Amino acid sequence: MSLNSEIFKTVDSIPKSYWEGLNCTNNLYYSPKFLKAFELANTDIEFNYIFILKDGEAVAFANTQIVTIGIETITKNIAMSLKLRNIVNNLFCNNHIKVLFCGNVFLSGEYGTFLKEGEPKVETFKAIARAVKKLYRGKRLSTIFLKDFEDESLYITDHLKTFGYASMHVEPNMIIYLDAAWISFEDYTAALKSKYRVKANRADAKSDVLESKLFSEEDIKMYLDELQTLYQNTIDNADFNAQVLNLNTYTQLKNTYKESFIVKGYFLEGKLVGFLSAMQNGDHLDAHFIGIDYSINKKYAIYPRILNDYVRLGIETKSSQINLGRTASEIKSTLGAQPKTLTCYCRHKYALPNIILKPFVKNVKIKTFKQHQPFK
Repeated sequence: MSLNSEIFKTVDSIPKSYWEGLNCTNNLYYSPKFLKAFELANTDIEFNYIFILKDGEAVAFANTQIVTIGIETITKNIAMSLKLRNIVNNLFCNNHIKVLFCGNVFLSGEYGTFLKEGEPKVETFKAIARAVKKLYRGKRLSTIFLKDFEDESLYITDHLKTFGYASMHVEPNMIIYLDAAWISFEDYTAALKSKYRVKANRADAKSDVLESKLFSEEDIKMYLDELQTLYQNTIDNADFNAQVLNLNTYTQLKNTYKESFIVKGYFLEGKLVGFLSAMQNGDHLDAHFIGIDYSINKKYAIYPRILNDYVRLGIETKSSQINLGRTASEIKSTLGAQPKTLTCYCRHKYALPNIILKPFVKNVKIKTFKQHQPFK
């Protein structure tokens, strides 16, 4: 089977026939409109789009971004010995490193590669790995990171180990599976055990003073600076974040996807103190980024209210599941979210540093958390 690759720097330069041949755009995360929104608003990132061709027809797609990260941002949040941490920091000269991500750096989940139905998956995926190698050889960067593969894909993606990659688990996606019989938030809370129902209701009561509003495209533009500041608060509060999203992206997404892209603001006495964002993709509702004023978060239960409102949105949109994303796994499990394991693969561009990097990657330990079972 003869496969070759083609790499594009902009969404607009990709032939329409490639998208049509893949038949992938019914999942909006693989649609040119969605990818274009990120490309337009995040000009400090280098985007590359890989297509694998067989006899001139597209049979696979991979989405990549090159971003700059401080090495200590990575190592300080990983369980390893001080000696190993120092070795890794010195390996990268305690510096900012350029990383090639294959996958969407702004999404949590398997949205980076697409293999056409009916094609031999292992061979096609290996062709993606070869194209990624061709791409990083011509770039000034040090590390390559292929992200967020679900367990069902590992029989394909573990072939990356023959390309020098080491695998690692990352924090799981937390998924709430919604009962189709739930018509309202009260139906959902009625299904909870007493202590979890009390917890959800308390969050609503404490946050009752907040005024909430679904944002239009004009609202996003008007409050853009405040949204960016609140989002930055959550980034600063997080253990690890590869890249800061320019929230101009939200203006583009709202313009393109209308009601399917949701931004909801929370106001205290006229001041924006929090927001959530979410995308409806088929019958799934995916939580995107949030922003919080942490100085009043505890007093007004802003974060627990946001989580409650994700459940409300899921029920209102008749979604079958809500992906609450990574981080804060335990509190998400108190709402009924179940973990979905994700695996990433990493390698250094050069062979010798890669030998040193591999044990570091294998030493990565994800945080453990208590998984609650809140349903009756």
